Amino acid sequence: MAKAKRNGLAAKKIIRRSHRNGKFDRDDLLFRVDITMAADVASISPLVDAVAALVHQAQCSRGKEFEVETALREALANAVVHGCSSDCRKLIQCSVACDRSHGLLIVVRDPGAGFDPESIPKPTAAENLQSTHGRGIFLIQELMDDVHFERGGREIHMRKH
Repeated sequence: MAKAKRNGLAAKKIIRRSHRNGKFDRDDLLFRVDITMAADVASISPLVDAVAALVHQAQCSRGKEFEVETALREALANAVVHGCSSDCRKLIQCSVACDRSHGLLIVVRDPGAGFDPESIPKPTAAENLQSTHGRGIFLIQELMDDVHFERGGREIHMRKH
């Protein structure tokens, strides 16, 4: 129970921080959900399916569900594989909220060492076309309207209008 309360408080802080920046209004939320999952690839699809159902039901980011689902799937996969080294004893936190005016906010947080997003090679550069790294981050940035990293790369914030 204490862990659930801590996760809820963290999500409230994230939403408040975004609200202070004029980007999100926690008082105008259609929904907010905080989910903690084991760092296991088998946990990704059930979480994405549950979020997709909420997004659809709330009619949040209507017509952009595929982009949201794909970006969330990529962010969770990165958290499992890179942030947690596929160690299912580690936990990943996901907060999802929909604001009437500004759309959908998704935050994925892992306990890993983090990374510098600027150090990820651009996968569309000629020298990186055969590389298998960096495509997930690139895809997320292409699919979502706003993407930024916090906590040294351990937390990704994604927004879709």
